[in-house]
Amino acid sequence: MATPLELFTDLCFVVAIAQAAGAMHHEASAGHIGQGLLHFFMVFFAIWWAWLNFAWFSSAYDNDDVFHRVMTLVQVAGSLILAAGVPRLFEDDFTLVVVGYIVMRIALVIQWLRAAQSHPEGRATALRYAFGITAVQVLWVGYQFVPDDSKPWFFLLGVIAEISVPVWAERAGTTPWHPHHIAERYGLFFIIVLGETVLSTTFAIQEAIDGDYPVAELAGIVIGGLLIVFSAWWLYFSREAGELLTGNDVGYLWGFGHYFIFASGALIGAGLAARVDYLTHHSEGLSDIASSALVTGPSAAFLAALWIILVRLHDPSVRTWGPFALAIALILGSTFVPGTVLIAGLICVALLVVELRVTEFGRTSVSPSV
Repeated sequence: MATPLELFTDLCFVVAIAQAAGAMHHEASAGHIGQGLLHFFMVFFAIWWAWLNFAWFSSAYDNDDVFHRVMTLVQVAGSLILAAGVPRLFEDDFTLVVVGYIVMRIALVIQWLRAAQSHPEGRATALRYAFGITAVQVLWVGYQFVPDDSKPWFFLLGVIAEISVPVWAERAGTTPWHPHHIAERYGLFFIIVLGETVLSTTFAIQEAIDGDYPVAELAGIVIGGLLIVFSAWWLYFSREAGELLTGNDVGYLWGFGHYFIFASGALIGAGLAARVDYLTHHSEGLSDIASSALVTGPSAAFLAALWIILVRLHDPSVRTWGPFALAIALILGSTFVPGTVLIAGLICVALLVVELRVTEFGRTSVSPSV
């Protein structure tokens, strides 16, 4: 079960997620969609990976003593520095993000060294984590001195190095992480992502109602956006994830693959806000189709990632991939018709109804909840 410290840490990470989605929203509204997406995926990886390192370590070695709490709060401080650097990252200035990572990594490496001392059976694995994390952090410091045109490729190299660390470390022995605890932690983080999506959309609507704009179209965005978010939440939690995590082989795909679920979920909020900007004439260089695609693209990507990472592990048959594939195609097709967001929301609801029938969660029988 998630501890109060873990919940507090998640709350602090939501600041960075909100910054990333907000910056993406403004880049999209300014017509810089390609550049905005590149920076968004880069900064979201930084946010998500920092959280992932904390979550998996805590699942294996959280004794909740004073030292662990202090080191975790140091990581929280680093995450807030990272969050402060998100707007600058969208201007190709990674300095604060790297500084935030250094703060987080110092605390995390100390915790791994402590685990190596306290858990002889996992000593080799813990030392590999400590060494690998330190080496990759040195690589990120060097990122500051890379020519601008080479930075995207250097960043990709850094991502590969980051992902390689746990794979290499766990070959010396599996850390004692808890499947149901990890599933709960990911679920809570997903709720945070959806909360940010609702928040960014609310701010956009708040600005829109202050002016004289088409109420019907804005209402369609509000209703459709809520249907997308509500359906996303229900679809994600329609199946138990903890029972799937039987070992590292499944854990790697499930754990790393969530990047696409989380990132697309956050992008939906940025897309909804950009769509409102377009309808209220607050965007520059953003077309009708482009603003629609900023909602339908992430929505379709979310459904695809959800099926690949979660649903497929439960049921890979046509009963699941058929409805998901059809919904994805219809959502992408709705990009080119009026009422895009509302239509996409209704498609998500229809998919949810089918999924509930498949999982038999739609039964009408009532039983006591206590």
